[in-house]
Amino acid sequence: MSRIEHPSHAAANVRLRQIGKPLVRTDSPTKVYGTATYAGDLVMPDMLHAAVLHSDRASALLNRVDVSRAKELAGVHSVLTGENLPAEQGVMTDMPGQTGGMTKNTKQPILAKDQVRFFGQPIALVAAETVAVAEQAIRLIEVEYEDVEGIYDPFESLRPGAPIVYGEDNVVARYKIRKGDLEKGFAEADVIVENTFTTQYQEQAFLEPEAALAWVDEHDILNIRSSTQVVEHYRAVADAIGLPHNRVRLRAEFVGGGFGGKEVMTIEVWLALLALDTRRPVRLVQSRERSFVSHGPRHPFTMTHRSGVTKDGRITALEISLTSDAGAYAKLSPYILLYATVGATGPYKVDNLHVDSVSAATNNLPTCAFRGFGTMQANLACEGQIEEIAKVLGMDAMDLRRRNFIQTGDPNVTGQIIRSAVWSDQCATEALQALGERPPGKGPVRIGRGVACYQQSYGRIRWMKDSSEAWVGVEMDGTVIVRSAVTDIGAGQSSALAQITAEVLGVPMDQVVVYFGDGAITPLAGTSTASRALYMSGNATKMAATQVRENLLGRAAQHFGVAPDELDMCDSQVFVLDNPERSMSLKDLVMSCAAAGIHRHNLAIFRAPVSEGLDPETGQGEVFPDFTYGAHAAEVAVDTETGEVRVLQSIGAHDVGQAINLRAVEGQIEGSALMGQGFALSEELILDKGCLTNASLSEYLIPTSEDVPEIKAIVLESRSGLGPFGAKGIGEPVFAPVAASIANAVADAIGIRIFDLPITPEKVIKALREKEAAG
Repeated sequence: MSRIEHPSHAAANVRLRQIGKPLVRTDSPTKVYGTATYAGDLVMPDMLHAAVLHSDRASALLNRVDVSRAKELAGVHSVLTGENLPAEQGVMTDMPGQTGGMTKNTKQPILAKDQVRFFGQPIALVAAETVAVAEQAIRLIEVEYEDVEGIYDPFESLRPGAPIVYGEDNVVARYKIRKGDLEKGFAEADVIVENTFTTQYQEQAFLEPEAALAWVDEHDILNIRSSTQVVEHYRAVADAIGLPHNRVRLRAEFVGGGFGGKEVMTIEVWLALLALDTRRPVRLVQSRERSFVSHGPRHPFTMTHRSGVTKDGRITALEISLTSDAGAYAKLSPYILLYATVGATGPYKVDNLHVDSVSAATNNLPTCAFRGFGTMQANLACEGQIEEIAKVLGMDAMDLRRRNFIQTGDPNVTGQIIRSAVWSDQCATEALQALGERPPGKGPVRIGRGVACYQQSYGRIRWMKDSSEAWVGVEMDGTVIVRSAVTDIGAGQSSALAQITAEVLGVPMDQVVVYFGDGAITPLAGTSTASRALYMSGNATKMAATQVRENLLGRAAQHFGVAPDELDMCDSQVFVLDNPERSMSLKDLVMSCAAAGIHRHNLAIFRAPVSEGLDPETGQGEVFPDFTYGAHAAEVAVDTETGEVRVLQSIGAHDVGQAINLRAVEGQIEGSALMGQGFALSEELILDKGCLTNASLSEYLIPTSEDVPEIKAIVLESRSGLGPFGAKGIGEPVFAPVAASIANAVADAIGIRIFDLPITPEKVIKALREKEAAG
């Protein structure tokens, strides 16, 4: 259950008829009634079923892979190993869909050959008549491993003499930021506070595991329908298997959750190989256990903050070190580390600053994109450190925050001037006030409260030169079509385009149909990642719809004998503003335009602001288009006898710029609260020398409805964002402060901080005993 609140001071000061309203999303009915099609639902005549053999070792030589018994099994049509692929086989796992800049050459083998570098690395593929036969064939494949020394600690990995997993020194990426005079800043400080925070692996645990269907059609085009966040993967598939880009068509179905786990290539290239080998349709739906090793979990981070502060709470110096575990392949680790580096100081202004960050390769699971993309780990440390500084100073933590909040017009950590609204204080104040009166503890149960603020980017890194296209057209009966290759990953991406178009063209939202997620026949829109879909595709759609509106109103102006800006559109009618009785239907106007040969459609492209990268010595430069600001507050009850932590209140307050659909915003805040609670208290992938030991939802503990309180969403609208109508991206930002707010609440309840997530009952009891022993 959740509640949504729209403070009166955030009410719209512009006339919007449909934007910002909690309208029924276009994708809601089909999902509510169970008729929505997901990739795992797809079937075709003569379809085969795929299965994958994953390594059960983290570091070993493959001395022998014998597939002879699997091939002889009745019903098996294809068995592929690394021996069947070209020597240079591999698939690019760099940032997908880039339109500018150079990739970091993060090629990863499609199938392991000679050696496996991580637990779960794919070794062989099978296509068979049934799932059961395919699974039986997998069990018949004989693999002879020879274990070799691996490296499983990122700090050990960086030492001289460590086994090499990546490059020459296991360094996947490294950044540094230098601002001001650090020594001078520490000299000005009255106190210096130093702490180290660590975070764990987190699994995306999306409802729908990886699923796709591939086939070669009558035109010799390789088709893939997949649960993916990126239809531009068709290029990576084509490059990996040696086909021209225009002979691979990738379509995205409704996605049952992605959270970054379906951002990089997962199963599409495997199915492409099997479909080409068998010339029959092949479908794969990964089991939950195999899904755990088919994408990449969240990076574990170790983060040390050394802060110099005056007695009145001014931060004079800050020295930060960040180390992440990239696992066996780079994937998106360089970019995630960059996000963490830029986000290391949170929403605070620091003039004297050193940040040093490094991502190290190990033989652990390759880590990759996950909602928050490094910023949320960095935010956990930043907000924990703020609370610890306040404790040392004997100062209210919110007063400390207010003393140091970055403001509009200030430079951030990389020297980028923040131009949109910074409502950190307003959001935190709203969230804390919503907690109400603090309840008393009872017996061994203690009550604690915490708040966390954040700064999170939306939109892609500027030097990727991002763009998005959209097509909008009006049919002869006055109904409207939007075409965009944006993928709909459950947040209402396609519905938002319908709502934007309906607002601009003055038609009811149910008169708009959106065709989305087709890499061949809808205009390419880029990825549904980086909280960019609304920002990029929303702007492109608004631009296209606006041009169509101008074309239509130009014709209507001739008809009414007025200027175009004296007209308006609403309820599929066009009318004169100061005399609404002078009107005509949109249908009649469209027919008039058609007869006159006036365009009733438009293809638009939106280009994000660009820059050329950071200064390598100082880390100064413009990295992202813009940032979102907000806060989350939590109230917890901690049982000091059992260590159990229960979240009693969970309240997110965020400046979303402009809500396009208020209910969709609420959904993002609600989902982030639940996911952040899991990260704070229970979720952790446990590895033993690189091998995953809890690859099931019975052992990997995500919160259930029994664990989550009513979630309250407070929506503020500064209308200062770069998205359509002033919207800011919120998909990832609203997630950033949740875990930190809960960690702060637990520290408030028991009087001692647990620096290592997740905060399990065992850690709570251990911390209390240590506190008691220390007196």
